[in-house]
Amino acid sequence: MSGFGKTSRRSFLKHAGILGAVAAGVVPARAQDTLNEILQSPRRGNWDDQFDAVGTRAPEVKSRQPILSPATVSYVERAIGTYRGIVAQGGWPQVNLTQRLKVGSKDPAVRQLRRRLVISGDLPRNSGGSDVFDTFLDAAVKRFQLRHGMPADGVIGNVTLAALNVPADIRLGQLETNLVRLRSMSGFLGDRYVMVNIPAAEIEAVENGRVAQNHKAIVGRIERQTPILNSKIDQVILNPYWNAPTSIIEKDIIPLMREDPTYLTRNSIRLFDQQGNEVPPEMVDWSTNEAVNLRFRQDPGKINAMSSTKINFANPHAVYMHDTPQQSLFGQLLRFESSGCVRVHNVRELTTWLLRDTPGWSRNQIEAVIATGENTEVELAEPVPVYFVYVSAWSTGDGVVHFRDDIYGRDGVDALMLSSTTL
Repeated sequence: MSGFGKTSRRSFLKHAGILGAVAAGVVPARAQDTLNEILQSPRRGNWDDQFDAVGTRAPEVKSRQPILSPATVSYVERAIGTYRGIVAQGGWPQVNLTQRLKVGSKDPAVRQLRRRLVISGDLPRNSGGSDVFDTFLDAAVKRFQLRHGMPADGVIGNVTLAALNVPADIRLGQLETNLVRLRSMSGFLGDRYVMVNIPAAEIEAVENGRVAQNHKAIVGRIERQTPILNSKIDQVILNPYWNAPTSIIEKDIIPLMREDPTYLTRNSIRLFDQQGNEVPPEMVDWSTNEAVNLRFRQDPGKINAMSSTKINFANPHAVYMHDTPQQSLFGQLLRFESSGCVRVHNVRELTTWLLRDTPGWSRNQIEAVIATGENTEVELAEPVPVYFVYVSAWSTGDGVVHFRDDIYGRDGVDALMLSSTTL
């Protein structure tokens, strides 16, 4: 293994988590991949280059600890103590970048960035103080991005920079505000439950005190907010009909019909009067709002607004959870696109979990029914509690503190509504 001395090779293997596994004769897959890479690359340079390369990996900040748990409350209390200390010491510096940084970039603002990330615990204190954006700093930026719900790409764009420059005292206040919310939800919520965290646009399916599934969500945009609620999921509809709510008829469909009279037909939406009689679209005067007195029902199918699945629960807001034909939206940084309902990524995984205790509804049976295209209502044998909450800051322990934009302005500080001001 030319390019490594005996001591540096052993040191690298130890730091890569390989040496102990090799000695035991058991090399985990991740360690084996790293070991193979070293063995197959005999001229990779010196020890410093090698260990710096390991630093580019973004640390894992995900946890199976449910956000709504007593443990989260204690972790947030601990985080508040830490952030009070940070504020007492003067907080962290503002980062003023003059260029878009990448590994190898040199900029005086890199020193500010280093100090900022050291103070928040994303970068070790012994990482040096140069003005070069090295791979250790790249990994720290990625960790920061993960804690703030961003893609861990290491690129300091407008959204990342704005989050970096939220003052420490405001982050402290955000933690204190959310501690109150978390305390109010820290009791027994059920052996199994679903939690939708609105500002994070994420869903947890929780079982026996651990997160069994995580799902990305698309929640209501600012002018059509997803409500906070507690209920119980009691029904899943496969191949659902979609009945347009009055708000969407008024704000969206009627204006669309004025521009394109074929809109309803192209989207398989049919009209029905109060007696259940179908009404041809050409019989409606679209220059007025008389259409709000009709029922707009979209047939099941791939273009249906709820696609394959609707998840029902009683609530006064007429919202529900559902699939969507617009799967590309789940790849967006900002997932605030709906009219109040919650769209679920990988909804069939969640559906299978919800119907686990309902006889005759295995994953294969669910898929088979969806393939038929037939509208099918399934009542859960045991309803599952569901909670829509607004938690914009929490901690999962180990010094990991998560923050999200206050998308609906409920934390009361303009500086936390980053998404509406940085794009």
